[in-house]
Amino acid sequence: MAEKLYSTPEVAKILGVSRIAIFKKIKSGKLKAVKVGKGYVVAKEELMNHYRLKLAKAAKKMGPDEEDAIDKISE
Repeated sequence: MAEKLYSTPEVAKILGVSRIAIFKKIKSGKLKAVKVGKGYVVAKEELMNHYRLKLAKAAKKMGPDEEDAIDKISE
């Protein structure tokens, strides 16, 4: 199965921060990402490794559909 990848807007929404904040983390090396075209993608495992607590907090703030998506991430 292919690894799940998230765009910077998706990562920003999941973490509850701006896209600019995500770009800053990528540029500083705090968040590993791969450049694809004009944007970046972040692997699911990278999110899990660096933002496990933030993902749990974000899931509590989101609606039921989005929360289900977060639950799938943490599996």
